[in-house]
Amino acid sequence: MELKTNLKITRILKLIHQLPKQDIERLSEVLQSEISEQKPSGKLQNLLLNAPTWTDQELQNYSEARNHINQSRIA
Repeated sequence: MELKTNLKITRILKLIHQLPKQDIERLSEVLQSEISEQKPSGKLQNLLLNAPTWTDQELQNYSEARNHINQSRIA
């Protein structure tokens, strides 16, 4: 579920401070778990999106070279 609002951080903090202590602790746990889950995926996604890629010709050349290497090991 995603909620989009134009609340300023001070207003959000005031609302949070109105919550019971148990709810604040639960909110803290949820936010910490979401932050820790997002960090690795963001880095992984960034790595994958910016990683170098092979052209079709480069991939074909690599496949041919691997086939030659594999055949030479068998013989």
